[in-house]
Amino acid sequence: MISNKEILKYFPQPIFRYKVDNFKEFNKELLDYIYKLNKEDKEGVIRSNRGGWHSKPFELKDKSSIQNRFAMATTKYVFDAIKNYGWKLDPAKTIVTEMWAIINKPNDFNVIHTHPNSYLSAAYYVKAPKKGGKFVIENPLDVARHSHPVEERKTEFNIKVAGLEIEEGELLIFPAYLPHKVSENESDEDRIVISFNININHFK
Repeated sequence: MISNKEILKYFPQPIFRYKVDNFKEFNKELLDYIYKLNKEDKEGVIRSNRGGWHSKPFELKDKSSIQNRFAMATTKYVFDAIKNYGWKLDPAKTIVTEMWAIINKPNDFNVIHTHPNSYLSAAYYVKAPKKGGKFVIENPLDVARHSHPVEERKTEFNIKVAGLEIEEGELLIFPAYLPHKVSENESDEDRIVISFNININHFK
């Protein structure tokens, strides 16, 4: 055992995980809103979803709407993530550029992707049944794709892929460049997520 050592950890990939206040009240209204959108637009759009339904961007202009009230409720978590990054926080210049919903029915999943042209991305879990699909991230560093010796055990230094089990009411905020996907919904219920992108407009 070597006692006189220091391990320096640089270039971490943060994922901020929050439990949203009053999430049960939000989720009831959000479910009604999302299923209404799904009923009105059965096809939705195709992005990373495979078999699932991906909505068009939410309309956020009506300040009294559930989607706008939800977006406003997430700002304190977004600001906290920005502060933890050490970025300069200017609420007037921090904007949600796009927000949408995804419904994954049994056997649906999402392929690996990133969110270009944003600083941060977020995923909020409106409905998250057990075995509904893990949030899976991949190490974005090029060095992770190089060859390595045989691993004796998994550590934070050699891990290439990680999967997170998520609960209803949880909000993940992460760097938009982080490759991520959703594993197959192995439950017999819908898995419903609201995702959104965050930018900081330095040019205003």
